Amino acid sequence: MESTRVIAVRHGETAWNVDTRIQGQLDIELNDTGLWQARRVAKALLEEPISAIYASDLARAWQTAKEIGELRGLEVATDPGLRERAFGHFEGRTFADIDEALPIQARRWRTRDPEFAPEGGESLLTFQERITSTAARIAARHPGELVLMVAHGGVMDVLYRAATRQGLQAPRTWALGNAAINRLLWTPQGFTLVGWADTRHLSDDVLDETTA
Repeated sequence: MESTRVIAVRHGETAWNVDTRIQGQLDIELNDTGLWQARRVAKALLEEPISAIYASDLARAWQTAKEIGELRGLEVATDPGLRERAFGHFEGRTFADIDEALPIQARRWRTRDPEFAPEGGESLLTFQERITSTAARIAARHPGELVLMVAHGGVMDVLYRAATRQGLQAPRTWALGNAAINRLLWTPQGFTLVGWADTRHLSDDVLDETTA
């Protein structure tokens, strides 16, 4: 089977990114900066031979993908498998609130305990399996083509780890900026990294939070 080129883009900024408030699978829309970022990444990708656009069905990702699709006349296919990690009762809280109110759980979360799942949410192991299988399923539909996937910070993190063979608990040294352009290659053997965190189309005020 031929390889599939993948461009993975995190959604534009939301008000909750600014507030360091966990969105998880809550449906938060882009703020004005996020809409501007979506338009900028759409222009940056205009010359790319993208065959299909897939996005998380959460508004912030779908809005970003819609800007890209409209500029080039492509429909966006939504896939709930590309949603952010479900954070259960963490969702809607700020990082500081979680640290103060739930210190034991916060420690397990911040140390990236693979088996820890906030009440009503997903563990990193479950989340990793969902994202890698969804992304592989999408890529396998398009051998020899270039596809775009628009999703979330946690999704980008899982894809980077998959492409570089780094474990779930490895310290993160890579950026997960809003509306950054990330490039991967997929074959049936898995993902490999081509390029990461291209933000030349954006200004320097891009936030970098994984829980969006």
